[in-house]
Amino acid sequence: MTGFLARRVLGAVITLLAISVIVYVVFYVTPGNVAQITCGPRCSPAQVQQVAGQLHLGDPLYARYWDFLQGLVAGQDYSTGTSVQHCSAPCLGLSYQSDQQVTALILAKLPVSLSLVFGAMVLWLILGVGTGVLSAWRRGRLTERLLTGITLAGVATPVFVIGLLLMIVVCGQLQLLPFPQYVAFTDDPEQWAWNLLLPWLSLALIEAAAFARLTRASMLETLAEDHIRTFRAYGVGERSVIGRHALRGALAPVIALNANNFGSAVGGAVLTETLFGLPGIGQELVHAVKVVDLPVVVGMVLVIGFFVVVANAVADLLYAVADRRVVLA
Repeated sequence: MTGFLARRVLGAVITLLAISVIVYVVFYVTPGNVAQITCGPRCSPAQVQQVAGQLHLGDPLYARYWDFLQGLVAGQDYSTGTSVQHCSAPCLGLSYQSDQQVTALILAKLPVSLSLVFGAMVLWLILGVGTGVLSAWRRGRLTERLLTGITLAGVATPVFVIGLLLMIVVCGQLQLLPFPQYVAFTDDPEQWAWNLLLPWLSLALIEAAAFARLTRASMLETLAEDHIRTFRAYGVGERSVIGRHALRGALAPVIALNANNFGSAVGGAVLTETLFGLPGIGQELVHAVKVVDLPVVVGMVLVIGFFVVVANAVADLLYAVADRRVVLA
C-alpha cells in the first residue's frame, strides 16, 4: 500500500506539472496584447509599456514559467505600480483585472463549487446506481423499459431545462422552497442545504442518467459471469447475489466515471451555477476568459486539474475496496 501511494503521488505531481506546462504555454502564447487588455482601451502607449514591464511580458516564456513555478513553492513579490505585493505560496499570480491574488480568489469561490458538487454527487450516485441495479435486476420487464426510457430522457435533457422547470414548479407554483441563494455552511447549515437542494437535483438528475446506463450495462455483464451462476446454483438468495456479489464486481467503471465527473464538475458546472446564481469556480472561470485575465484562467484550470488527478487516485484505491480481485500495482 505504501509503494502504491508513493507511485500515485509521484504520478499526480508529474501529471500536474505537465498540465501546468500545457496550460501556461497555450494561454500565454494566445494572440493579442495582454498589456493593452490589462491596462484598458484608454491607456496611452507609455502606460501600456509600463504595464508590460510590471507583468514581465518582455521576458522569455520559459523564464516567466519558471517564476510561476517558484511562486507555487516559495511565493513571489509582484509590483503593482505604486507598491510591491507579496504573494504567499502556493502563489498562482495576481489577477490582471483586480490585482487580487489568484489563490485568494479561488479559495473564496471554491467552497461554493465543492458544496454544489459534493451534494450532487451523493444524489447522482444514489439515483444512478440504484436505477441501474433495479433495471438490470428487472431485465426484460416493464420496469426496465420504463427506467431505460427515463434515463434516455435524462441524458438528452439539458441541465438548464431541468433547473428552470424545478424553479418554476417548486419555487413558483408550489412555493415549497425559496428561490436559491448561496448561504455558507458555517453560517447556517440548514439554510445551506435547503438553498442548494434544487441545484443539487438539477445537476444530479443529468449525471444520474449516465450512471444508470453504465451501472445497468456493468451489472448485466457481471450477472452473466460464472461465479454468479455458481452462487445461484448453491441456492444463495437473489438479493444477496445482486447486492453482495454482483454489485461489487460491477462498481469499477462506476467509480472511474464518478472520479472523472467529480473533478470536471468542480469547474464545469457553469450552467448550474449561472442558472441559480451561485458564485462558484465555473462562473469565475468564464468571466476570466471573457476579460482575458490569464493568471486567473491558468490558476483555475490547474485547480480543476488537481481535483481530477486526486479524484482518479482515490478511485484507484476504491477499486480494491469494491472488488477484491483487483490488485494494487
